[in-house]
Amino acid sequence: MTLHERALAALSGWSAPTSGEESLREEFLSHLGRYDDAMWRSCAPGHLTATTAVLSHDGCKVLLTLHPKAGMWLPMGGHCEPADLSLEEAALREATEESGIAGLRLLPGPLALDRHRVWCHPPHSWHLDVEYGAVAPPGAEFVISEESLELRWVPVEDIPEPTDEATRRLARRARALLLDASPQRPA
Repeated sequence: MTLHERALAALSGWSAPTSGEESLREEFLSHLGRYDDAMWRSCAPGHLTATTAVLSHDGCKVLLTLHPKAGMWLPMGGHCEPADLSLEEAALREATEESGIAGLRLLPGPLALDRHRVWCHPPHSWHLDVEYGAVAPPGAEFVISEESLELRWVPVEDIPEPTDEATRRLARRARALLLDASPQRPA
């Protein structure tokens, strides 16, 4: 199965949590049906990308990058590459490359969808972003890559400006999933 086919399957089987994301899911599926290269940066009208909110081991903090092109605090993410077998694999690879943290554990997903304008193909193009969450091991230390101006652990409920609502939503959903999956501690 190709990356394109796996993306179709992942989005076909995903239940969108909001009507807006259901519209995006349908748009993404239509885009995949229309463009054979929908997974690749070469697709000028837009292409699927993978983003990951990297949480601290306890879910209290999210690691954000000060993105050099966007000038905003954002989660890790980017374009799919030929070696990626799935969107999940692309999300984990991007998160690992951009955070420098080994041993990230991907949460079941996708958790959200987002569509935003980018400049991959002037005057603009679209990222059709499939979003995931990952958990860092205890004591994880990040390493700033060439793709970041700065990296910072921030409380999930206190994400700094400038950012966007998609970043806040993804961090909250990832934390909720992590905390719901955690074993209950005795009272």
